[in-house]
Amino acid sequence: MNTNAASPPPPRWSTSAAAMLVALASAFALSQAFRTVGAMMATPLSSHFGLSPQQLGTWAGTFHFMFGIMQLAMGVSIDMFGVRRTVLTAFPLAIAGAALCAVASSFHMLLLGQALIGVGCAPAFLACTVFIARHFDASRFTAMSGLVMSLAGMGILFTGTPLALLIEAASWRAGYTVLAVFAVLSWIVIFWRVREPARAVDLAPQSAPAERQSLRKAVRELLPLFAMPHTLGLLCFACVSYAAFITLRGLWLGPVLHERHGLSLVASGNVALVMTVTGMISPALFGRLDPGPARRTRWMMGCASAGALMFGAMAFTHSRAIDIGLPILYGLISGYSVLQYAYTKNGYPAAMTGRAMALMNMAMFLGVSLMQWTTGVAASWGVAHGVEPFRAVFLTVAGMLAAGTLAFFLLPRAQVPTRARA
Repeated sequence: MNTNAASPPPPRWSTSAAAMLVALASAFALSQAFRTVGAMMATPLSSHFGLSPQQLGTWAGTFHFMFGIMQLAMGVSIDMFGVRRTVLTAFPLAIAGAALCAVASSFHMLLLGQALIGVGCAPAFLACTVFIARHFDASRFTAMSGLVMSLAGMGILFTGTPLALLIEAASWRAGYTVLAVFAVLSWIVIFWRVREPARAVDLAPQSAPAERQSLRKAVRELLPLFAMPHTLGLLCFACVSYAAFITLRGLWLGPVLHERHGLSLVASGNVALVMTVTGMISPALFGRLDPGPARRTRWMMGCASAGALMFGAMAFTHSRAIDIGLPILYGLISGYSVLQYAYTKNGYPAAMTGRAMALMNMAMFLGVSLMQWTTGVAASWGVAHGVEPFRAVFLTVAGMLAAGTLAFFLLPRAQVPTRARA
């Protein structure tokens, strides 16, 4: 997939492109909301359907599994049909999935709804990163990516206190219904507002017809990435960095505060809200403070290691202050994951950047699916063996985060000239 930035667009597009990016970010915000509903819905869903911790992990992970495996197909679609047509075609599936979840009468209907939502939301984040790479100056890539991630945090804000209040006032079904309505509004805004500006590379005369993109061709184009020694380390790190934040904020934060400390759903939602605010600030902050290629990997590994220690502390203590304070603090450093995009952009030749980003996106979201499912298994194992389930959950997250960071440290990393800039 080609996300390489071409020559800067004419000045008349600057404001328009920014407005289009905000419209696309609304779909990404809904994607963020759908991926984090579990923190507030896990307890009522468990009560309504009698779900085990493993089933909760499967329910939450289904969204990310479908989201992850569709990244390559969505990248091909963006190359062939453009950002606008891809998002407008896929996003109705998310609307249908939310509607199905709202009326679900069984666990299997919930899983099907989650799968549809995952497919429908699959192009949301990729569309934003591709749009930034194509229509903004390359020097602004990290900062604009961080800004979009922060704007998309509005969706996660909804799944804190507002969703908790909605569930207490009505039910968890009302939560899915409201999200479906918001998704319809987002689709309308994108349909009305987004018109992709022409790029210099599109207007230039072609000396020979380009080979038509296809899924098979896209898969074939990914193979050279695995021949590069630093790809494996990047994938190991990408699998756990974002997954740790979403697994905590999107699945286990509500249950641990409610079951371990007796907080109400709304009180848990308040903690989730504060964690979300810090998580919204963080990507933009790291985008602005990007230390550059020479020190970027040290920042990435340092933040991930700090996160592993925080999860370890939450596993071995039963302090309300720690279980409230550390998630908020982790939200503040969680934006280090945005540095992966600058690392990827600098670590591969220009002709391979798009494919590398698509592969990293797949690793990130499949990693979320794996971590949520694995923590569900760990919680069920803990219940069966007399170990507090949340201790098993947090030790699993800490172990996976440490393992991914260690792999990134030990495996070859991209050699980027010190003078390079993201």
